[in-house]
Amino acid sequence: MALTKRQKQVLDFVAEFVEKYEYSPSYDEIAKGMNLASLATVHKHISALDAKQYLKRGVNQSRSLELGAKYVRERRQRREEAPLVGRIAAGSPVEADEQRRTLKFSDFTGNAETFALEVRGDSMIGDHICDGDFVLLEKTADARDGEIVAALVGGYETTLKRFYREPDGKARLQPSNPSMDPIMTPIENVQIQGRLLAVLRKYR
Repeated sequence: MALTKRQKQVLDFVAEFVEKYEYSPSYDEIAKGMNLASLATVHKHISALDAKQYLKRGVNQSRSLELGAKYVRERRQRREEAPLVGRIAAGSPVEADEQRRTLKFSDFTGNAETFALEVRGDSMIGDHICDGDFVLLEKTADARDGEIVAALVGGYETTLKRFYREPDGKARLQPSNPSMDPIMTPIENVQIQGRLLAVLRKYR
């Protein structure tokens, strides 16, 4: 059941109060903070939010409110999603896309087999992976030729490169920077640790 506008305002007031002071507001503080006419009105809204599992309240305690499981779940979901409102041209212009969808970051991060690394160096700039970027990888011990992987070389050096099997029993870890040479090594010296899923770049 959806919240009314006033219930949402009360819930937001409680959540912001808890975040600021690290304890819950009293009913009197809610009434004063929201210019509500009486404590009975506060009780009515709190009861409704409790019934809808957005708040939990104790008995006979002045500061007994807790944010409920439903609020926590929905807040986490909002943090993990962003509206996907269309496409943007990076070459020729494209027709505007009015269809609204949601990009869920949990599609990338919700798997226990996913991990992140911070990129150091410019060996993969040809694939638009720059120094300071973050890469998300799927944990795996195997990869197909041409995939970008995190590979442990010789048991001590981890590198992000495109992986190729060579016919002479060697592995080629290919940078996408023409100024750098590939790493050629016996394939048994290479331990694949993860396969690239996504690249994240923070501009500010």
